[in-house]
Amino acid sequence: MAAKKPTTKAKQPTTATVAATDGATETVATTDASPPSPNTAEAKSRFNAALDEAKAGAAALGDEAKLRASQYRDEAKHRGEDWSAEAKTKGRELADEGKHKASEALSGLSRVIDENAPTLDEKLGAKYGDYARSASKSLQDNARKLDEKSLDELADDSREVIRKSPATAVGLAAVVGFFFARLFR
Repeated sequence: MAAKKPTTKAKQPTTATVAATDGATETVATTDASPPSPNTAEAKSRFNAALDEAKAGAAALGDEAKLRASQYRDEAKHRGEDWSAEAKTKGRELADEGKHKASEALSGLSRVIDENAPTLDEKLGAKYGDYARSASKSLQDNARKLDEKSLDELADDSREVIRKSPATAVGLAAVVGFFFARLFR
């Protein structure tokens, strides 16, 4: 009679699916074919609960980050508006000051020309002295008009002149640009 071989059950590899922290699943081969123990079920349950808690925490952190970003954006917007208002106010003050200084410069130039008109009468003739007095009077009138007008009126007048004669406006801008370039060189 043939001897009976003892039957041993070979361990067959089994697979288990494990959830990773990034939400993906991974299949892992195990060699234990024994039925899961109650501790394994409890461990899986705790692992899943921890995973759910981590997801909830991440969602809460994301919501908090969005709230803070919104607050920072609002604060930056208000500061930008404040700075913009301050810049406009300061720019307006500087423009008024520049307008006043330009008016003073025209008046000063008018006085210099008027003071030199008698010298022109003596050296070149009364005709050139009268031209100088006429130019002085014109400069004085323009200085007075410049001082009396507001910046808005000056801007409207400038737009009207540019609309009527764009070529002259471009030429004048080039001359003024050249003058400032030479002045600040």
